[in-house]
Amino acid sequence: MGAKEQGADAIAGRWITIPRTLCFITQGDDILLLKRGTHKRVFPGRYNGVGGHIERHEDPQTSAIREMHEETGLAVTDVRFRGVIHVDAGADRSGIMVFVFSAEATSRDFTNSDEGTLEWVPRDQVQHLPLVEDLPVLIPLLFDRPAEDRPFFAHASYDEHDELRLIFAAAR
Repeated sequence: MGAKEQGADAIAGRWITIPRTLCFITQGDDILLLKRGTHKRVFPGRYNGVGGHIERHEDPQTSAIREMHEETGLAVTDVRFRGVIHVDAGADRSGIMVFVFSAEATSRDFTNSDEGTLEWVPRDQVQHLPLVEDLPVLIPLLFDRPAEDRPFFAHASYDEHDELRLIFAAAR
C-alpha cells in the first residue's frame, strides 16, 4: 500500500486533530510540574506536566522523550504510555489528541525552559496548586493505580458554560 492509499489527503469535511504529548516525570513521591509562564497563550500561570507537539517524523513515545528532555534537561527511565485524551475545544474542524506518558527521572537536577518554571511537588501537595483544569482528575488516575494498568481513553469537551467535560471510555 502506498502513501496515497492511506487517505490522508481526504480532509475536506473531516475532523482533524493536532497530536501532542503530556508527560509526568516523577522521582520518589514527587512529581515535576511546569508552572506555565504568564506570557504564554495556553494555560498561563497554571501547573501542568511537560510536553508539546508531535513532530511529523515522530511517534508519540519518541516525541514524549524528546519533549521531556527539551523542557527539563532530565534523563528519564521507565517511560510508560498511560492514555489518550481526544480534546474538542470547540474549533470548527480541528481538535487535539493528547498522548499521556509517565516517566521516572534519574536525578532531580532539571533545567528550566522558556515554557515556565519547573518545580518538584510532593504528590500529596499537587491538589493545592492552580492546576490546568483536567489535572485534578488525571493525577489520581495516573498515580493512584498500578502503572501496569491498561491505558485510559478519554474525550474532553466544554459545555455551554465553558466548563470541562471529561468522559472516560469503559475498560474492556
